[in-house]
Amino acid sequence: MKTLLLLPALATMLVSATISANTTQFSQGRQLSSASDYQVLPARQRVAIENRILNERLEQVLPTLMAESELDMWLVINREYAEDPVYFTLVPQPTFAARRTTMLLFNRLADGTIEKLSVNRYPLGEPYQSAWAGGNLTEQWQALAAEIVKRKPQKIGINTSEHWPVADGLTSGLHQQLVKALPADYQNRLVSAEQLVVRWLEQRTEAELELYPQIVSLARSVIAEAFSNKVITPGVTSTDDVAWYLRERFEQLDLPVWFMPYVNLQRQGLACEADNPFCGTSGVIQRGDVLHTDVGICYLKLCTDTQEMAYVLKNTETDAPAGLKAALATGNRWQDILTGEFKTGRSGNTILANTIKEAKRAGINSSTYTHAIGFVGHAPGPTIGMWDNQGPTPVQGDWPLYANTAYAIEGNIKQALPEWDQLVHVKLEQSAYFDGKRVIYLAGRQTQWHLIR
Repeated sequence: MKTLLLLPALATMLVSATISANTTQFSQGRQLSSASDYQVLPARQRVAIENRILNERLEQVLPTLMAESELDMWLVINREYAEDPVYFTLVPQPTFAARRTTMLLFNRLADGTIEKLSVNRYPLGEPYQSAWAGGNLTEQWQALAAEIVKRKPQKIGINTSEHWPVADGLTSGLHQQLVKALPADYQNRLVSAEQLVVRWLEQRTEAELELYPQIVSLARSVIAEAFSNKVITPGVTSTDDVAWYLRERFEQLDLPVWFMPYVNLQRQGLACEADNPFCGTSGVIQRGDVLHTDVGICYLKLCTDTQEMAYVLKNTETDAPAGLKAALATGNRWQDILTGEFKTGRSGNTILANTIKEAKRAGINSSTYTHAIGFVGHAPGPTIGMWDNQGPTPVQGDWPLYANTAYAIEGNIKQALPEWDQLVHVKLEQSAYFDGKRVIYLAGRQTQWHLIR
């Protein structure tokens, strides 16, 4: 690997970026301090809210998306322990599994409304009308086929997809059973429902966007707790200690994480190589260290993905060094370049290419790997770069940007830090949504360093 000393041209560019970086306050900056500032509903109280939003989505969102996808009918068929990824976004709570074989049938009527039927041994209840219950598996498949034929759909969407895992939930065995159960002239009416599945999962409603800021605030607030003297004693606390604090604090709040929180440090003398995609190591935290974390939680069916940075003050310091402030400002500038490229209908690949071009023009050494968030942390929608591919991503990168969709604005910048005489790596990720005209951070964004004193 090449060091900064072997790359004088790059070093000159990065030092220039450091000196010229705008360290003024960026828009939507927000500091949080404690998750105790926010309410977390007990499990019982979450059910009514989640079911109200589900009913709104089925009544208001699904008809539009089925028409958009030109599907007459949509089938979601899965079995216990092999649930379709989209299944839990469609069923009322509390639902913990697809009991035995569970079949959902959505039929688009002439007036645009959607019939919602269940063909299950155990009826789901509202908002589904039970078309069949009880009996054996053979009778269940016969009942499903009868309900399909009764409605004469021309295009029947099923969850099979080559490129989108979330839209590939119909197992091979169930697919075979479905084809076997249908009359011959209906078998060729089965088509992939991938467009509908992706749109269903990525589309956010007004009610969800009212809740989302609280959810993201909880994630950011726990990070603020972790990056404080409440948790960190310089010279004693390790990066793993902080990661486990994050994990256990979320458990205490009954907020499930969708991946193990990650914490790392950068330190003067531990070189950050220009060609290393991610700089940072683990160990005991010392004064003068730069810290980074990556966390993701889910609450009220919505997930977050957040990365923030902290600095451990030396005994002689009262604030972060000017070089670190400039580096964070460069990271915020990169965010603004990226979000400024969000235009309805523009593909993820185009957004990425434009962002890279503008960042280079601004003298910023950046990497962009932004993705949709929602019912899952790595949600379907336009892929805007990958950490290991800063070029076009086939299929997912070609997906267009729609209004009222949510994203993890994720990426990083490297910049020369004069105080260390080496590169520093600022890795940022903040949850936001696109309203069709601009990107709005759901709980603000980090524009100031977390400081451990």
